[in-house]
Amino acid sequence: MRGDRVAIAQVGCGYWGRNLARNFAELGVLVGVVDGDPAVAERISAATAAPVRSLEEVLADPMIDGISLATPAVSHSSLALRAIAAGKHVFIEKPLALTPDDAERVVAAAAATDRVLMVGHLLRYHPIFLALQKLVESGALGRLRYIYSNRLSLGKFRTEEDVLWSFAPHDLSMVLALADAMPDRVSAQGASFVTDGIVDWCTCQLGFPSGLSGHIQVSWAHPFKEQRLVVVGDEAMAVFEDSEPEWGRRLALYRHRIDCNGPVPVPDKAEAEFVMVPRAEPLRSECEHFIMSIVSGVTPRTDGEEGLRVLKVLDRARRDLMQMRPVA
Repeated sequence: MRGDRVAIAQVGCGYWGRNLARNFAELGVLVGVVDGDPAVAERISAATAAPVRSLEEVLADPMIDGISLATPAVSHSSLALRAIAAGKHVFIEKPLALTPDDAERVVAAAAATDRVLMVGHLLRYHPIFLALQKLVESGALGRLRYIYSNRLSLGKFRTEEDVLWSFAPHDLSMVLALADAMPDRVSAQGASFVTDGIVDWCTCQLGFPSGLSGHIQVSWAHPFKEQRLVVVGDEAMAVFEDSEPEWGRRLALYRHRIDCNGPVPVPDKAEAEFVMVPRAEPLRSECEHFIMSIVSGVTPRTDGEEGLRVLKVLDRARRDLMQMRPVA
């Protein structure tokens, strides 16, 4: 690191890596791009003005402070360990690894060398989720009763990982942050419709020691796009509607009441109150957060420990899903 100027190399420039490369370039910190496909690397190099380099080069370069990894998930833990061993700070796209054991090794290596390890749970940097989290922490919703999150769309289909691993890490990260606890009960069910052996639709149920319940549904075989997070408390309810085209309507607060004085409970419905949140690009905020963590030494919001917690829940859901033998 030269003064306060951080130098970062982007490793993996495919579907998501190119977006990371663009943001790091616009922030003035991108100094190299690495990809197994030379044509892809050259294209991203031309778009960002960062030179094409090999992985060995960037790991050996003492002027490069951090590595941003957006490679296939199977390579995440091994590449992260190599980068940490080379003295680099590491940003790694979700998931942190494919098994909790591998993730623990990466977390331990970063802690032992005092390197920043940050996991790309993008929605934890979304300004509307941050505003929702503040509402929860302030007590505006009262005691939380249940949370559900839907992440549904038609495609992009994967053949190397199922929808649980591709979509659910974002939702699990948000639910665990709002619950501020780990679940003591995890179950899941799913089905394969498109590619045999690859789960295209999955639901995951979470139970927390406080009595809070969580429900996550993910699918890429759904007729339309829906990205909705609903948080229900005993004082109010909130909805984060990320697929809502109008920014000012993406966070709604409902102060519904339930009258229990009669023979049966009766809802007293309230109009939605839309919470105004300054607009910002979540990915840009995430990249800035990684740079800030390197410069200041502050632990990232989605550090390795947070990534490990998400992975442990994912692994429990996976094992339950395998026992259920998803229907093809």
